Amino acid sequence: MPLKTVLDVGNCGPDHSAISSLLSKHFDVDILRSDQLADTLAILNNQPVDLILINRKLDIDYSDGMDILHAIKKSDAFRDIPVMLITNYAEYQQQAVAAGAILGFGKLELHAPDTLDRLRSVLQSTDANSGA
Repeated sequence: MPLKTVLDVGNCGPDHSAISSLLSKHFDVDILRSDQLADTLAILNNQPVDLILINRKLDIDYSDGMDILHAIKKSDAFRDIPVMLITNYAEYQQQAVAAGAILGFGKLELHAPDTLDRLRSVLQSTDANSGA
């Protein structure tokens, strides 16, 4: 049984697949997927989630993923769930951190050691080869 649950918000199919593959390779996780605020909140209301990954630009309509971050962090029920923004742009990472997220990563850094370290800080790797 997976130890942690990750909610991936707003990524297209190929990016969701790449992120899921990375997470599954290095962590014992169950990965859920949502497209926008309404289905994100529905999932959060129905089951515990340990980490939320939000794409900066939502694939479904190219709206701003920061709006979902703000909604989560304003919610008494969800504000303590760790959130990471997925973007390659440092300025948006800093905006996300200022809004209550923990430092995320970009898709270009998906397999970088720093990305795995950030994810590990929340998900605690169970893979003995995670440093390889």
